[in-house]
Amino acid sequence: DVTWEGGDNGAYDSAAYREQLLEVIGKPGKVVRNVGDAEAALAKAAKRVTATYNTPHLAHAPMEPPAAVARVENGTCEVWATTQNPQAARSEVAKALGMDPSKVTIHVTLLGGGFGRKSKPDYVVEAALVAKAVGAPVRLQWTREDDVRHDYYHSTSAQRLEAGLDANGKVVAWHQRIAFPPIGSTFSDATFAGEGEMGQGIVDLPLAIPDIRMENCEARAYTRIGWLRSVANIYHAFSVQSFIDELAHERGTDPRDTLLEVLGPSRIVTPKELGVAKVPNYGQPLEQHPVDSARLRRVIERVTGLARWDERKREGRALGLAAHRSFLTYVAVVVSVVKDANEQIRVDEAWIVADAGTIVNLERVRSQMEGAVVFGLSLGLYGEITMKDGATVQSNFRDYRLARIAETPRKIHVDIIPSDGPPGGVGEPGVPPVAPALANAVFALTGTRVRELPLVKSVKV
Repeated sequence: DVTWEGGDNGAYDSAAYREQLLEVIGKPGKVVRNVGDAEAALAKAAKRVTATYNTPHLAHAPMEPPAAVARVENGTCEVWATTQNPQAARSEVAKALGMDPSKVTIHVTLLGGGFGRKSKPDYVVEAALVAKAVGAPVRLQWTREDDVRHDYYHSTSAQRLEAGLDANGKVVAWHQRIAFPPIGSTFSDATFAGEGEMGQGIVDLPLAIPDIRMENCEARAYTRIGWLRSVANIYHAFSVQSFIDELAHERGTDPRDTLLEVLGPSRIVTPKELGVAKVPNYGQPLEQHPVDSARLRRVIERVTGLARWDERKREGRALGLAAHRSFLTYVAVVVSVVKDANEQIRVDEAWIVADAGTIVNLERVRSQMEGAVVFGLSLGLYGEITMKDGATVQSNFRDYRLARIAETPRKIHVDIIPSDGPPGGVGEPGVPPVAPALANAVFALTGTRVRELPLVKSVKV
């Protein structure tokens, strides 16, 4: 007969916290990127455009919840686990059992879905502790309710963007504030996003704008925060790529042409041009993996060509575009949306183009990009974890929806640009442009601007 206590975060309410984050981005934060004088440029601008974007907590929700088999005997422990991080699993099991790590063996099984969740070894430690307690081998399997309600959630975020346009409609100033509980809060009392998180679409974002200021705002965590497929790139790409589409509408120009103009000419973008001392660059040397705007332009031009972007109005199609650099790979996505007989939004077709450098297994890369489109659509359409009184409201696929077969595109076109450059990532980079491309397509179809995910909160899907 257990009596549970709410703990320090027993009053956490995600809806109320959203309002707190909006207040936070209304005030200055730590400057992480500065070029020229954005404040003065905005004051002199012929027109100012401002928008605020929100994204919710997300669960990993793999089809296969965490599982492990453990055996503890004769001062040793042997584990079979669906783990993405056997090194951490080994060290944490050893710590929990009071053993030397050399006495612990981790066998890595087929993973199923992971998306970052199975890099955390809590379920592996649980299996080992139970095996020790009962003195026999144990198979421990979390239920889906366990998994959804006890995740290391993707962080909720709020971002405020403001741009200044001159008399000719050219973007001359860019000001951005970002607030989200950082991953570091899981391991410490961190309240500001770390250098790596700011390096995921903020300090490495190529912009051909003379005056830029970006600020990292404080946000305390009230639940466990972890990395989810493409990490901070999700909310950074959503806000930036949605905002550039908004700027195109304000200027009365084509969204693709506006995106290319804002990114600027083909060039290697240096830290000096970016207005930063250092680009984290996913732990890789900037000399080997520079920020190359030519590669970003190439995937944009390629994907819009494949989607017949220039013919879309004549053919009566509503298309949305987004592009993003993450994990050293460049990806652009175009999404086509339609209305069905019930006036519900349906994703009709999708195109994704990636430049990931040298490719070893082309079919594996293509499947990762296809999966990224479906994963990104699930997040964009339905993904939302809410919390009330410190507890997760959702519990299973009935209330934490994923895109189902009938809701996925009838065709997903994947194109991989041949390259002999250094290899980049392929498992994560396909995800970030999907949700903003979807939101931009919805605007093209309906005139409704989506500034908060998931889409189901603002449009009929």
